[in-house]
Amino acid sequence: MTDLAKLPVTVITGFLGSGKTTLISQLMQNPGGRRLAVVVNEFGDVGVDGDILKSCAIPDCPAENIVELANGCICCTVADDFIPTIEALMALDPRPDHILIETSGLALPKPLLKAFDWPDIRSRITVDGVIALADAEAVAAGRFAPDVAAVDAQREADESIDHETPLSEVFEDQIACADIILLTKPDLAGADGLARARAIIAAEAPRPLPVVEVAEGVVDPRVILGLEAAAEDDMDARPSHHDGPHEHDHDDFESIVVDIPEQANPEMLVRAVEALAKDHNILRVKGYAAVADKPMRLLVQAVGARVRHQYDRPWQPGEGRQGRLVVIAEHDDINRATIEHVLGLRAPEPAE
Repeated sequence: MTDLAKLPVTVITGFLGSGKTTLISQLMQNPGGRRLAVVVNEFGDVGVDGDILKSCAIPDCPAENIVELANGCICCTVADDFIPTIEALMALDPRPDHILIETSGLALPKPLLKAFDWPDIRSRITVDGVIALADAEAVAAGRFAPDVAAVDAQREADESIDHETPLSEVFEDQIACADIILLTKPDLAGADGLARARAIIAAEAPRPLPVVEVAEGVVDPRVILGLEAAAEDDMDARPSHHDGPHEHDHDDFESIVVDIPEQANPEMLVRAVEALAKDHNILRVKGYAAVADKPMRLLVQAVGARVRHQYDRPWQPGEGRQGRLVVIAEHDDINRATIEHVLGLRAPEPAE
């Protein structure tokens, strides 16, 4: 790459918990000879994803090349956050060969693509491609809302309701904007689930799209990097539910941050997180916890009632063994008192 060449950027989008951070971690370890930089756009106040990626940093993607933007969706804070971050990465010495942008799980990709038309960067950067990750099991089951059956029942009972759920629209917009789809966690979906997921994606896609099954984020970088899609010049081929004067906002979703004390039994924490999804329509939980008598930090990531947890790294000297979770749900389902009660942090509210 010469100094006059446009710097390629890959936008990595996907539904909640679809595996974006895992994919980027794998790309950092296997960059195909590229010096990478990564922009992580958190939804919430805790840089969990950025922290995970920084723990994976290697010479081809050192920690200083990994930037977190936690002040909101980058497509909504272009001038304040996104443009200065991209300019700072382009000014690094040595300059990155490729930038990866991990969007929030709730982000719509098309408004972000429009940011690449910003005069200060348009001549120096190009969208190499948009990669959409789709959780095969969730897609096959049609779980684009916390409780699909309840949403369908409400729609059938009320003839005035004719719109899709917000999560369904997010999924459709991500598929419509993509250059390639990565179908993740294929082992959980099985052969029939994979076939259903592929059929659903084909029905939603505005044009034929390649679909690649990916387990644990492992994919040859030649498949998804170097696409040369110039997506910023191809906007009309990427339709969105939000095209028009009323663009993207996040009013349908809310996140809260919950500090949690040291845990005596991590399995009890896992069961509490499962209960949040099953009983209170919580979509996503991610964060970390301290476990008694364990020097390692426990990483917790949940998509609905499916919870994954593992010890990811030692607590750092002076860091403080403070656990913290980001909890994400649709606006009407977020209730701090209820969430803290389920997590064992407060007594139940007295009945009125």
